[in-house]
Amino acid sequence: METEFQQRSKEVITKLAGSNYGTTSFESEKKSYPKAMIDFLAGNKQKAIAFLQSEDADAQSHSHTLGIDFYSSFTLKGQVRKYFYFGKYLDPAYRQRMKRAMKIFTEFDPLDKYFPTQRKFWANSIDNCNSWVDCRNTDNLKAMREVAVYLFAEETGNKETRELYKKRIIKNVRTLYQIGQGEWDSENYLGHAVTTYVNLYDFAKDKEVKSIAKAALDWYFTSGAVKYWRGAFSGPSKRDYNQGNCTWCSLATHELGLYFGDSPIGDSNPSPDSVHLITSSYRPPAAVVALARKQFSKPLELLNSKPTYENWKPGGDSKPQFHETLYFGHTFQLGTLAQGSGGDWNGFKMMAFNKQRGVDYFIAATGNDATQISTSSIGKDNVAQYRNLVIWLNDKPKAPFQFFLPKSVKIETKKVKTFIRYEKTWLALTPINLTVEGINQTATEKIKQRYPNDQIITATGTNSTSGFALEVGEQETHKSWEQFKQSVVSKSRLNLNQISNGIVEYQGVTGKVKLQYQGEALPKVWRNGQFHDWRQHYKVYQNATAAQTPIYQGWKEGKLIVEAGGYKFKTQSE
Repeated sequence: METEFQQRSKEVITKLAGSNYGTTSFESEKKSYPKAMIDFLAGNKQKAIAFLQSEDADAQSHSHTLGIDFYSSFTLKGQVRKYFYFGKYLDPAYRQRMKRAMKIFTEFDPLDKYFPTQRKFWANSIDNCNSWVDCRNTDNLKAMREVAVYLFAEETGNKETRELYKKRIIKNVRTLYQIGQGEWDSENYLGHAVTTYVNLYDFAKDKEVKSIAKAALDWYFTSGAVKYWRGAFSGPSKRDYNQGNCTWCSLATHELGLYFGDSPIGDSNPSPDSVHLITSSYRPPAAVVALARKQFSKPLELLNSKPTYENWKPGGDSKPQFHETLYFGHTFQLGTLAQGSGGDWNGFKMMAFNKQRGVDYFIAATGNDATQISTSSIGKDNVAQYRNLVIWLNDKPKAPFQFFLPKSVKIETKKVKTFIRYEKTWLALTPINLTVEGINQTATEKIKQRYPNDQIITATGTNSTSGFALEVGEQETHKSWEQFKQSVVSKSRLNLNQISNGIVEYQGVTGKVKLQYQGEALPKVWRNGQFHDWRQHYKVYQNATAAQTPIYQGWKEGKLIVEAGGYKFKTQSE
């Protein structure tokens, strides 16, 4: 594993060497500092150090910290590694100026210190912070702020601020082990989380804090390992930017892939932020790497929960907001949320094996905007899943549906059902009061720049309650594509006798799933004939069979267990 990690790290450095750094204006250090640090590792040391210790473009705004920019959270993350890792290469006078600035910055909590006149950060920012430090409180930005302030206070002996931020960090990490993360499984921000906590792991002098940082990293990499596969990232996720629906397309895959690998193609567009991991001594547990590489018995079904985003507010930790079903076949992984997609979360994604590309995607959504396929929704979607079977319903008249899939698939229609053949994975889509209109060239054209190898199929509801049932097969379950089609046509049945009451049941070749539509509330679901009580499924990660493999984390139990590939990892918060 270490040899593979080092090889992938060298490839990242080679691909990014000599790139244009950019500027230091506003929070441009988000990209420019990592690019310079990568270039340093590539051998362009003089140029990189000259940039890293150049006068900040907005130095006049940072006169209180001697011209050193400690404002934006993204800038802080870069400043930490610049000082603690690359500091010995900086000019001694500049490094001493940074340390004096840190001491001033952390003499008191910088969140409680304000500029005399209102300061404009980003003109369009809703968080027009007037504090000395970035006040934005998304999970990743808050972590960047707290890790940096802690390390700066520890370095300069500002004990009171150090202790304050230590408590805040402990609280945030403990929450991960109690109920999970509000910014859960983000295709974008998971990458920022791990590159933040390696700073704490690498540079904290307090052994307890270092162990807390390791606990955070172990948790984040475990959550990433569940959704990562062959260089791609999929399944339901919060803060989905609709940019990650292909191999190596999401930021999280760049960071996770350094450790997990297991892709037939290399990362052609690596993230400069990888420098934080390349220069870190942290390594995820072997069991977590095996989990990412799906080295466990399949098929497997996980029943997971996700907390509300603002879980720190009163009552925010009383129950999960989202319930996730995640099924791993031999050639695919399929995940849904009971309430479908909406807002900034996606509620339906599937990855299917592709020998050359790593994976192909299949995404379903309501709505008409193909460029927002991951999170698109007209509201009131209800989804039920049992293993490889899914029912999706919406009660809005003439509801628009859209499906994202590769151009390489083979599509057939047989007795109303639409059969879709991936390389090794087979889908049968049965419409429910839905007219499948076929490939939509206009919608496909709109996604061409980002996804040139994919296409959009659209459909429209014909009744007040419409949707589809999905059945997924593969060689291990149906032996051949022809037998899959024959079995579905002859054995699978859609029961619409009670659809006027919002009840639909789908009997698959093996197993069945039933959904009673509940509008904005969680749907009533029967999985293979058994009523599914959401109140009994609060666990963050749980095997549907109740076994504690390959991953287990109870609700408010503070314990995480991973067992895969012959390795076992267990950690528990106090």
